[in-house]
Amino acid sequence: MENALLNVNALSEFRAILGPKGYCDDASTISPWLTDWRGRFTGDARVMLSPASTDEVAAIVKVASKYAVALVPQGGNSGMVAGATPDQSGQQLLLSLRRMDKIQPVDMQDGSVTCEAGVILQNLHDAVAESGRRFPLTLGGKGSATVGGLISTNAGGTQVLRHGTMRQLVAGLEAVLPDGLVYNGMAPLKKDNRGYDLKHLLIGAEGTIGIVTRAVLHSVPALIDRCVIWAGVDTPSQAYGLLRFMQRHGGDRLEGFEILPDVALNSVITHINGTRKPLDTAHNWHALMEFVQDDPGQSSPAEFAVALLEKAMGENLIGNATIASSDAQADAFWKIRDSIAEAERAAGPALQHDISVPVAAMAQFIEAESPRIELAYPGTRTVAFGHLGDGNIHCHVKAPDGVNVADWYASDGRRITAHVYDRVQEYGGSLSAEHGIGLAKVAEFARLADPARLNALRAIKHALDPKAIMNPGKLVPLA
Repeated sequence: MENALLNVNALSEFRAILGPKGYCDDASTISPWLTDWRGRFTGDARVMLSPASTDEVAAIVKVASKYAVALVPQGGNSGMVAGATPDQSGQQLLLSLRRMDKIQPVDMQDGSVTCEAGVILQNLHDAVAESGRRFPLTLGGKGSATVGGLISTNAGGTQVLRHGTMRQLVAGLEAVLPDGLVYNGMAPLKKDNRGYDLKHLLIGAEGTIGIVTRAVLHSVPALIDRCVIWAGVDTPSQAYGLLRFMQRHGGDRLEGFEILPDVALNSVITHINGTRKPLDTAHNWHALMEFVQDDPGQSSPAEFAVALLEKAMGENLIGNATIASSDAQADAFWKIRDSIAEAERAAGPALQHDISVPVAAMAQFIEAESPRIELAYPGTRTVAFGHLGDGNIHCHVKAPDGVNVADWYASDGRRITAHVYDRVQEYGGSLSAEHGIGLAKVAEFARLADPARLNALRAIKHALDPKAIMNPGKLVPLA
């Protein structure tokens, strides 16, 4: 039986749909898109399809269904779990949504913005800002991450504390389903009781049951002012006490609360140009907080924050703190936090675990599990940081010096990852907080997920995608 990828009729039909701008079989052009951002997975795809409209996506999917050709949707290829990486069989085609990058003007009546899946997050921020509003989701990869990818992974970022994940920010959605039909859920309805909510089923599905093509997103009022604080603390537990204090007294004025160890700060200072330590005193841990004003009736966030800081210091919740004196300095503080993953990658090989536990248990998990890993696996170093306000820990375990990296990943690396996920399970947490499952976590997901969850995911996948053409091998473990 002829290899589906090499089926001459299928390739001819794809070429006819897309023309020379959208059909690419040049290996040198495709090559950069075959490896995931972390450099752990590399696949093979001999053709990349780049549609410019929903109609073209639908036509592509109909042909793919007809010939049983597997498609791997891809946006900015900035994901952390190889969810947009093809396998090594050469039988999967890349489906790039990057040409679909139109943004409509913000609807000033309800603040919604309609855009296509290939819109880069930074461009969305800029477009919404021109209307005097903002899109309240940001992350370190905002210069490459696309709306479709953010929706398909239910991305979080640093403003989840106040505004929620992508799931809370999507008002309407359009997607092409595995049979080539277009699901139109673009109407931003507050109430809709027509059975299963396909919009929310597609959000976080990693392209396994449909390809997101357009979305209606919520925007929020632009900031009038903000106050960004860098504080030094002794332990994650002290940082958690500080978080609870700030939430109790700061309410929804507190938009972000991040923690990172001093080792992560030092890594950024070493590897990322233009960064420097915010404090001139030494601290084991650091907290990054942002207070905002988006209503003229609110007090200045700086005055508001200073009063809270004085109280927090009086209760021994902070060792030292500094307030950004300008937007440039505020951005510099956030650049440190946003650059940790890049700095850690530059510092050498490491295992990255994007996990979540109940918020109240996050400090305990970091304090108990980090030394346990380092003791069990001599030479490793654990770097845990993340969104304390929503229990999302980025737990990186650095490889010992001098090891053969490939061998370490395959041996101790696997055992360490299994240990981390086992402990997360015991805390009642999740092995994926905001990055998804992709290829990187699918085996561990199959090992740890309860049968009810696995059976439901498999049933949904098979019912909607019986030919398994939608991003096969990702998210849903094979039975």
